[in-house]
Amino acid sequence: MAKQVPTSRLARGSKVGIVAAAQAVRKRRTRLSMIGRSEQVRARLADESALEMAEQLVQVLGEMKGLVMKLGQLLSLFDMDLVPPSRRESFQRTLSALFDQAPAVEFDAMRQVIEEDLDAPLGTLFAEFDPEPVAAASIGQVYWGRLHDGTEVAVKVQYPGIDAAVRADLRNLGMLRMMLHQALPGFTPGVLNELRMQFEGEIDYTAEAQTQRHVANIFADHPFITVPQAFPEHSSRRVLVTEYSPGISFDSIRTLPEADRDRIGEIIYRFYVGSMFRLTEFCGDPHPGNVLLAPDGRVVFVDFGMYKRMDKAHIDFEATCLRAAAEDRYDDLYQLMVNRGVIQDQSTVTAEDCYTYLLSATEWCLVDDDLPITPELACDAFLQIIDPRVKEFTEMRHQNMPPEHLFSRRVDLWTCATLGQLRATANWHRISREWLYGDEPATELGRQHQAWASRNPSRKV
Repeated sequence: MAKQVPTSRLARGSKVGIVAAAQAVRKRRTRLSMIGRSEQVRARLADESALEMAEQLVQVLGEMKGLVMKLGQLLSLFDMDLVPPSRRESFQRTLSALFDQAPAVEFDAMRQVIEEDLDAPLGTLFAEFDPEPVAAASIGQVYWGRLHDGTEVAVKVQYPGIDAAVRADLRNLGMLRMMLHQALPGFTPGVLNELRMQFEGEIDYTAEAQTQRHVANIFADHPFITVPQAFPEHSSRRVLVTEYSPGISFDSIRTLPEADRDRIGEIIYRFYVGSMFRLTEFCGDPHPGNVLLAPDGRVVFVDFGMYKRMDKAHIDFEATCLRAAAEDRYDDLYQLMVNRGVIQDQSTVTAEDCYTYLLSATEWCLVDDDLPITPELACDAFLQIIDPRVKEFTEMRHQNMPPEHLFSRRVDLWTCATLGQLRATANWHRISREWLYGDEPATELGRQHQAWASRNPSRKV
């Protein structure tokens, strides 16, 4: 099916009407080629060098505690079935080395953190408190408790000393620049500074409590998204107290029928990626551990330590680039990248190079057809961006990565990887047209969101 000619203010003047017929043919061909990449990805991972990158990063980052856990979370998003049997055990050891960096801490030590930070005995602070953690985060653990007014709460507590360790690691982050620059030449000092700033925010639970309250208020009474309310008045720098939201874990969600997984996948996409374009702010940490399914069918989102607010001009630039790619406007996309300073050496990069590189990571949401996101497809999108063996992208990797776009690109890749774990299917492009073109919703969830947003115009969602 050919795309409709966009009629919104954002899309006026585009060439989509001219290329619509050819577009439909290309998109169908591309969809089939994307689904067929499974064996190619497996073959690449069968190569020794495909796993050396992870092992080298573990060796270099092995003492970086909270930060290395983030790397472990990324690698864990890629299905173990992608790794050939001969290397699976080695790859699993690599992941284990990352996750083993999390300290094993007795409850007495965690209790001391709570009482020191909140300056009162545990029994004074909470009417009930279960010493067995209900979840583990990269820099702390989560416990169940009850406030004296009867409110059930989740209490996230940092591991003792983890804040100082992470800050020390951040001061040394510059030492990684040479290694990162070899794999990703666009990893500039500005990008490192952006990473430092975001990770600093993650170890300040006072700021996270305020952020989570803000997001919970935005999505209050939403038909399919829920964010537990935060209680900054009960929180501190190392202790975060939020509303307790029961729900089944992502592992259990993965066992649900296909229709349920597709619905949840669309909700995940709308929350992480849709918020970026609609609100110009978003959670920068899509991950299965941050998603639960509530008993009423709504999807619960937690963990707002890595939260990014972007200037509208930067979001508009990304949307304009995606529209150019969706409409096969090579030259327009290339000029956008040159004007923005992304492409600095025009003598070595062509318009087609630029177009193909962008498509390698984003085409999953530009295909105008139902597309199942598999671990293979998600892994391929990631490898196309970072794998130095993909020679056709060598020159694009030497171009400039604007720091302000680091976490928006991360959200795309991490969301795709999370959807791959869910094996969700949707016409992701038709969904994204709501925020890229201002189209009317094409799905029932989109219509529910639109009706809710119309009742809450001040929230600008």
